[in-house]
Amino acid sequence: MKRERGPLAVVLAVLAVALAGVAVWVGLAVHDRAEADEQRTKAAQTARQFGVNLNSLDHEQAQRDLDRILAVTTGGLKDTLASQSKTLLDQLAKTKAKSTVSEPIAAVVAMDGDSAEVMVSMNAVVTNDKVKNAAPRPWRCVMDLERKDGRWLVAKMELVP
Repeated sequence: MKRERGPLAVVLAVLAVALAGVAVWVGLAVHDRAEADEQRTKAAQTARQFGVNLNSLDHEQAQRDLDRILAVTTGGLKDTLASQSKTLLDQLAKTKAKSTVSEPIAAVVAMDGDSAEVMVSMNAVVTNDKVKNAAPRPWRCVMDLERKDGRWLVAKMELVP
């Protein structure tokens, strides 16, 4: 004896397929959102650390400091910084400068795939043999970052008032 499927069975099958499709769609959306959040965090961390490195220079370890800065740059910014490195190293040695930072913060302003714009802010203090107790000065910068081979790198930066 052959059983016939009624309209209720067909409706239930269609609903089951539709619910499975919605579950997959929601799962993918949640995964995409988590990935986007992770990339925003990584871009902000890279920009923040770049700002800290840029403002944490010590004449006694200047080459190491410069290497840290260059390690997270790319493109024209990397070329510019590399071409000016000797001048920077000479100036740090000549003035015996040391700079430190406090209260570094970073926030992603915009993000699109493998590019991000990040605002970084901190207070910087520069001391040397002549200036032992300098006052902190605010430092703010907008940075353009690019993601290359899974790493966020600073491609451009502009100081802002």
